[in-house]
Amino acid sequence: MSYTGPDFDPPQPRRSPLRRPLTVAIAALVPGALLGWGVYAAVGGPDDGGGGGGGADRAAGVGTSSPAPSSTGPASPTDDAKTPTGTSPSATAARPSPSDSESAPAAASGPLQGKVVVIDPGHNPGNFQHTSDINRKVNVGTHWKECDTTGTATNAGWPEAKFTLDVAHRLRTLLEEQGATVRLTQDDDRPYGPCVDERARIGNEARADAAISIHADGSGAGNRGFHVILPGSVRDGDADTRAIVAPSAELGQRVAGNFVRATGSAPSNYVGGGTGLVTRTDLGGLNLSTVPKVFIECGNMRDSKDAALLTSGAWRQKAAQGMSDGIVSFLRG
Repeated sequence: MSYTGPDFDPPQPRRSPLRRPLTVAIAALVPGALLGWGVYAAVGGPDDGGGGGGGADRAAGVGTSSPAPSSTGPASPTDDAKTPTGTSPSATAARPSPSDSESAPAAASGPLQGKVVVIDPGHNPGNFQHTSDINRKVNVGTHWKECDTTGTATNAGWPEAKFTLDVAHRLRTLLEEQGATVRLTQDDDRPYGPCVDERARIGNEARADAAISIHADGSGAGNRGFHVILPGSVRDGDADTRAIVAPSAELGQRVAGNFVRATGSAPSNYVGGGTGLVTRTDLGGLNLSTVPKVFIECGNMRDSKDAALLTSGAWRQKAAQGMSDGIVSFLRG
């Protein structure tokens, strides 16, 4: 299929995840954010008539956009933060890959001086050209899983991999302005991947103070909103998340609350029970992490209202701001 979609607008100059109290936890951490969502829900906003609360695997948005560049290749509705996979075939040896993308030198001063943040833009724009490479299985602790997938796309064909990279660039700029050292797991500087196990390893080897994997979901029309995925407790093979479960939950709660405040978007109406938070134990990027880490599904690319948001550069800047605010809040305590 031919990928077409809006051009990128240029980037502008720790507690255990219990299911019941998650909404309360967000409210306690960022009361202003949820108050803002209450006003938004009462008076309406750019998403009016769309979906209510919840947490999701794929979402999109609303806003203006310009004519789009195009690339080619099929889009898959699954990825490491979406449909779980199961069995354990043997893995083949990983191909050598380029090192992760380093940030420019951090600002001389700022509240995050000395902090390291790893940003993982989900998928890679070149994955569709390397299907045999991304389909090979890697061990994610609880089971074996595909190295990576192509990700999803809007109904018009704009790929998730381009969305995640654009948001990652915006987020990197915001965090560097706060003094952080930022590393990306990929910057469209490698033919495919990295595989989900390597994505986790990049954060571990950087000794990141926080890591975030950026995605958009590919669920059915009418499923709307964002959700943040937290690591569950896993101890299996190379996976042991017990030390990061609590700090990752705190990171996720702060990101979720600030995302609501910055974007006006509602939590997912199809997963998460309206909290915007989901705990999973099947994702290699979380299972193999030894540093506080969360995934965020920013919206559903297959819903036209969410897609309008996700394809808006102005909305993507707000999304990056919400993530940045959450990470800064977490790292400053």
